[in-house]
Amino acid sequence: MAKNLLVELGLEELPAYVVTPSEKQLGDRMAAFLNEKNVWHLKAFKLSLHHVVLAVRVSGLADAQTDLTEDFKGPSKKIALDTDGNFTKAAQGFVRGKGLTTDDIEFREVKGEEYVYVTKHEAGKAAKEVLIDIPEILSAMTFPVNMHWANNTFEYIRPVHTLTVLLDDEALDLDFLDIHSGRVSRGHRFLGHETEIASADSYEEDLRRVFVIADAKERQDMIVNQIKDIEKVQNVQVEIDDELLNEVLNLVEYPTAFMGSFDTKYLEVPEEVLVTSMKNHQRYFVVRDQAGKLMPNFISVRNGNAEYLENVIKGNEKVLVARLEDGEFFWREDQKLKNC
Repeated sequence: MAKNLLVELGLEELPAYVVTPSEKQLGDRMAAFLNEKNVWHLKAFKLSLHHVVLAVRVSGLADAQTDLTEDFKGPSKKIALDTDGNFTKAAQGFVRGKGLTTDDIEFREVKGEEYVYVTKHEAGKAAKEVLIDIPEILSAMTFPVNMHWANNTFEYIRPVHTLTVLLDDEALDLDFLDIHSGRVSRGHRFLGHETEIASADSYEEDLRRVFVIADAKERQDMIVNQIKDIEKVQNVQVEIDDELLNEVLNLVEYPTAFMGSFDTKYLEVPEEVLVTSMKNHQRYFVVRDQAGKLMPNFISVRNGNAEYLENVIKGNEKVLVARLEDGEFFWREDQKLKNC
């Protein structure tokens, strides 16, 4: 009977640029692990990553390894037997290395000469026994930078707080670094709380109740659809830059897009300066009118719901003004140098 597997590692906030490469790396390592362990009967393979979680879910995992039957070719018969017809040390060493005895030897002819052959039958282990090695996958992960914390000697991309490994609804008993596995995950920092994951199948819904959208594709669709709704209501065009979208996606757990504004006087500053201040410094999406002209507005994405959104908008507008003031100042200073 097929099993479903969940592996979730809860960490402190990851840099946004690390999330997507880590997603690919974790997927590749998990696939290689399951293939090596011979439990690779896959129906679905899904990664759920954001800035505080590395997680992977596998659906349709074999409940046990398949039994293995493998033939091994050894030395030739003339080397395997002495003049009295007894097995030589060469033959004995060969079968011993395979975990067998000389009673398992048979001779087969290959291109006119007989060779020692043994057939090894190995019963497959239950998936639960195989998956105890999952911490090896997590330990093997590599990152651009690592750190150590507290009095620990080991290093990782960020301090690790939780480990959840569920095979269907059973929590496996594992250790990674100084963390013992359980079934506790963390909800949204401000809106949620710690929660127990009931089973591998319920992962996304369990987290949704504590304001975490675990599926990156769903978070992205939420962001894009919210921006499109703003476009319709405000009759504007928003530049959804793919690189910026991916960065924002990896910074939020529960996205809410909103539009803010800035003083029209800053439109006198070259567009490149304004766009750089908004996109590169503040991770804001640029807003244009239907003719393509830059407007004194921006789109940002809050990590949270729509409560008190007015205060969030005001705060973002205030921060952007400081950035625009800097941009305007340096632009005007450059103009002075150009006119010297």
